[in-house]
Amino acid sequence: MWLEECDSFAELCRGYLPYYLLIVLPIFIIISPVNPVTASHEFPVYRMHQHDLHGIPHGCRSASISLEARSITGWSTSRHCVITKALDLTPSMFQSIKIKAGALVIILPEKLNELTLDEKEHIMNLEKAMLSDTETPIAVYFATWHPDLQTILDDITDGSMTDEKSHSAAEAIFNSISASGYQVVVASGQPMVRNDAKIAILHGKLTGTGAEEKLPTIAIVTHYDSASVAPELSFGADSNASGVAMLLELARLFSALYSTGRSRPHYNLVFIATGAGKLNYQGSKKWLEDQLDGLEGSVIQDAAYVICLDTVSATNNLYVHVSKPPKENSSGGMFYKELKSVADSLNTVHVEGVHKKINLAEETLAWEHERFSIRRLPAATLSTLKSHEDPARNTILDIMKEGQTDRLYKHTQVIAEALARHIYNLSSNHIFAESLEVSKESLSLWFTYLASQPRAAPLLVDKNNILIATLKESMSRYLGDVKITLHGPDKQDPEFIFYDVTKAVLNVYSVKPAVFDLFLTVAIVINHFCYPHMSTKSDNLAQIPLNADPNPIICDLGDFHEPYEMRRPLY
Repeated sequence: MWLEECDSFAELCRGYLPYYLLIVLPIFIIISPVNPVTASHEFPVYRMHQHDLHGIPHGCRSASISLEARSITGWSTSRHCVITKALDLTPSMFQSIKIKAGALVIILPEKLNELTLDEKEHIMNLEKAMLSDTETPIAVYFATWHPDLQTILDDITDGSMTDEKSHSAAEAIFNSISASGYQVVVASGQPMVRNDAKIAILHGKLTGTGAEEKLPTIAIVTHYDSASVAPELSFGADSNASGVAMLLELARLFSALYSTGRSRPHYNLVFIATGAGKLNYQGSKKWLEDQLDGLEGSVIQDAAYVICLDTVSATNNLYVHVSKPPKENSSGGMFYKELKSVADSLNTVHVEGVHKKINLAEETLAWEHERFSIRRLPAATLSTLKSHEDPARNTILDIMKEGQTDRLYKHTQVIAEALARHIYNLSSNHIFAESLEVSKESLSLWFTYLASQPRAAPLLVDKNNILIATLKESMSRYLGDVKITLHGPDKQDPEFIFYDVTKAVLNVYSVKPAVFDLFLTVAIVINHFCYPHMSTKSDNLAQIPLNADPNPIICDLGDFHEPYEMRRPLY
């Protein structure tokens, strides 16, 4: 009977086993324990910033990914894409990953508005370290929190922990074979230079009573762009949606005063919204070169004072940053005096002066007023931050928060009243009161509109950008002679270069690890080499009749020269 079993098994191996393998193996692979998450997922991701400033590259240089996903503790080579939470990543870890790993995906906290102070500080310090690096060779993406992405992160984290807890090499190999892995793919081309990049600067004016060219001019300046480690996540509520909202409200208030001859003062007011403020104030630089070095007349040639607005809703303090302390009887000195007087009378804001010399050795200037001070125009920056190095100026955490509109309203009241007292030479009257007062609703609407969209400089370089068109329309409602000037980088020695690919789609596939493929290949090779050997044996056995006698009788048949085997039947 054992011969019959062997023969049947041989026939199975020779004729049907390969076909069974084609059916059975995929079934085993499909029903093997896998992640409850479906085999494929898509997530929107946002690439780390990339630009060149003064010939120095900044940010990540790559965009495409096709690597195996690993946790922050489980990665080891450049064949791995590290997926981690922002709160688990430190600056030192980032330095190691950007040198040795293949790519990095950072998952942001689920609720950015509910972070503790320590968590906010951790993320801002991480951003500061990433922004200070000149170049990152690998692709780095940020992803907003998603439950499926959290499950994937938990799986790869648990997988690395299982490997660490293995008590033997055999157990580690078994865990590696049975585990399910993930393949991370971002199908994006190499980032290309934006050759059409143009920075838009808007300016309009209110002309005072008298000969326009002989009247003193005060300029109010703010930059409309924002910045963080990821351009698509740069909403910049404090820095600098608050500055733009205040500039538009000041334009509305003073346009009412300038609308009639009786209340029009002997001052010209110029309102300027600049671009690329986060890139060493390139917009202000280009605009000043055009105004002061060009052949046409300038609206700011002999400005009495320049007031820059930057991050004016973060705290209840208002700091006046200057490169050189103004003289007491100058426009700057008198405005500062009125600013403190109004703040004291309202008892809502603390005003303090901060003096810092311009450091031309630094790659970037500290505040926007320094661009004007370099051109010998008296200027100051009003901000609720005491230091230009505060990480709150360049962070993805700069989003709308409770209480911002209230602080913005208070600061607008103080600045508007102080400026009005200065240009009208009044000391105690409340000019903006009753029917003509600061509109909290208007501030809130503009602040919400601006802070609800990313405004990083590379996203606003299109000629027909909707935000720029909206700002022009609003400024034209209150100001005269509103113009937009577009400025590109120098062709021979570009001051700045922007790149595309600011966002992409992250595809995550549930796959078996490479060791599983190796194991399956070995199994197929063994089957291939064993199959011919088994076939040969079965063929030899098949040549013997199943009812033959194992002990044959040999007879001599005379004329036949060869013996003839006679086998007795077994029945």
